[in-house]
Amino acid sequence: MRQFLILSIQLILFHSVWAQPLPKVEIRTSLGKILLEVDTIHAPVTAKNFLVHIEKGTFNNAVFYRTVRLDNQPNNSLKIEVIQGGLFSDAEIEKHPGIRHETTRETGLKHLDGTVSMARNEPGSASTEFFICMGSQPELDFGGRRNPDGQGFAVFGKVINGMDVVRKIQQLPDENQYLKEPVRIISMGIR
Repeated sequence: MRQFLILSIQLILFHSVWAQPLPKVEIRTSLGKILLEVDTIHAPVTAKNFLVHIEKGTFNNAVFYRTVRLDNQPNNSLKIEVIQGGLFSDAEIEKHPGIRHETTRETGLKHLDGTVSMARNEPGSASTEFFICMGSQPELDFGGRRNPDGQGFAVFGKVINGMDVVRKIQQLPDENQYLKEPVRIISMGIR
C-alpha cells in the first residue's frame, strides 16, 4: 500500500509539472504576427532570459535585420536558412550580459523548422539576439559544424503560428545577409 501511495504521489507531481502549458510570446511585426512557444522546461536558462527581456521591455524598438538563405552565403560550405532579430546595435546588445550556454545535447531540443534559438559569438555570449530556422538545421546543433567550436546554438522555443510571416521576412532584399530595410518588431508580449 505504501509503495502504491508513493507511486501515486510521484505520478501526480510528474503530471502537474508536464501538464503546465508553456508560455507563448506574440511578436507583432510590420509584416504580421508570429506566435512562439517558449520551452521553459527543457531550456530553463535561455527561456527565462528571453522572457525577462520581454517583461523588461528590452525588445521595444527591436527589428528582424538579417536573413540567411541558400543564395546569399557564397563563402560558406555549410549553408543554413534563418532570420535573425533583436536589438541589432552592438552598443545596445553590449548593455546586456551573456547567459550560460545551454547546448542542444543538454536540452534535447533540435534546430528544426520554426525553431527559435539564441545567436551568439562565444559560448556564454548570447543575450538578446535570436533567430528562427527555416527547415531542419542540424549543423546548428551541438556537434554541428556551422560554428567552429562545435557547441551549437541554444534552442529555447518554436514558432507555433506565423511561419508565413517568417518566410516573408526571409525573402526580403538583403545586402550581405542584412536586410536593406529591417522589419520592425512593433511589440512582443507574453500571452
